[in-house]
Amino acid sequence: MSVTAIATATSSAIGSFRTRRSTNGVSRFKMSIRSSFVSMAAAPMLTKLQQDCATPLPVLRNVASSMSDDIRAGLAVDGGSDLKMILSYVDSLPTGDEKGLFYALDLGGTNFRVLRVELGGKDKRVIAIESDQVSIPQELMSATSEELFDFIASALANFANKGGTFLEKKAGKDVVACLNEAMDRKGIDMRVSALVNDTVATLAGARYWDDDVMVAVILGTGTNACYVERMDCIPKLQGEFSPSGRTIVNLEWGAFSKGLPLTVFDRDMDAASINPGEQIFEKTISGMYLGEIARRALLHMAEEGSLFGKSVPEKLSMPFVLGTPDLSTMQQDGTEDLHTVGSVLYNVAGVESDLSSRKIVLEVCDTIVKRAARLAGAGIVILQKIEEDTEDAIFGKRTVVAMDGGLYERYPQYRRYLKKAVAELLGPETSQNIVIEHSKDGSGIGAALLAATNSKYGRNL
Repeated sequence: MSVTAIATATSSAIGSFRTRRSTNGVSRFKMSIRSSFVSMAAAPMLTKLQQDCATPLPVLRNVASSMSDDIRAGLAVDGGSDLKMILSYVDSLPTGDEKGLFYALDLGGTNFRVLRVELGGKDKRVIAIESDQVSIPQELMSATSEELFDFIASALANFANKGGTFLEKKAGKDVVACLNEAMDRKGIDMRVSALVNDTVATLAGARYWDDDVMVAVILGTGTNACYVERMDCIPKLQGEFSPSGRTIVNLEWGAFSKGLPLTVFDRDMDAASINPGEQIFEKTISGMYLGEIARRALLHMAEEGSLFGKSVPEKLSMPFVLGTPDLSTMQQDGTEDLHTVGSVLYNVAGVESDLSSRKIVLEVCDTIVKRAARLAGAGIVILQKIEEDTEDAIFGKRTVVAMDGGLYERYPQYRRYLKKAVAELLGPETSQNIVIEHSKDGSGIGAALLAATNSKYGRNL
């Protein structure tokens, strides 16, 4: 789920809870008393939340330093840290010389997407892109791997015949072998030349256009990061080298957990999750969870501080009823009476609110999102690790971080807080050389480019 703004409620819905409070002077006076009461009761709870979520510079530096330590430990030996530090074995990235027609397959849980990319070399670059999305039938979810990959291969063949495309991501066992076998059974003259995750593909897609890209980050429903590492800085490779001397390393940084400022709402959400105690960094910074953290905080304020009056709307007690897109929509509200905030609360969570409570809701949203974005910014400062291990490799020149994902793309406040955190951590002189660029759908193009690069072209990382 990427972050998208939801439409505001209809005027009739807004009227249903606004007009009752403004029909006469007495009603308005009662509302002002109630507003004051709400502010006084909920204010200490808001202050506590802000304190628990605070990310001053020392906290961010500790997070960045701890992540660098975990990176080194994970590079030293498998299982050496919470970060898996998965070696992609992608030791060549697109150069711009690639020509021809290449396919990519993006395999998700319930659907997959196919891309076809026509490359024209340095002069023409990407000539054309076509794509299609295919839903995986429910009966295939419990079928054999052969049946699943036969279906995928058939869909690929159909798309290729009509001029379509493919990308790739994940499945149960050896995806390359399964798909190649399925294409053999179907008589399709294609071979899988590269298997990469979306983060590595994002880096490759961005590097195609910009040679200075060193890091790629996904900030959407989930989150991850990868970067270009020197092979002699990876002890667990035990002397293996590539012609380029470099490879892309997939951090799987969602599993990081050290030094994070957590609240009781984070801990309760984690305890109720399907993987308690795991993916703490992801649960703190990614789009899947921010709305739920805010909902839990608002529910507490409603129950203990009468934030929305004496009664607590039943819908507010439903897990994940408030999504991160809802937070984004509310934070874009520029109306004097916070009309959009009221609309979202009423239509999504069944909450009737006044201006005072809406202001507190906005503060809660901002607190959760600010912490998330600043922690993500601290993660990006893995650049410091690269600089420490390779003198003047990063900070003495222009360095690009490629960003993809709906959370980063569609949440302006998140994006702004993240960039500010990076600037604070690196300082004005260094940060001016660090460019954070949005790479929309970079993983789709990147997977096809890696297929091209690793099939017939020279290696260059």
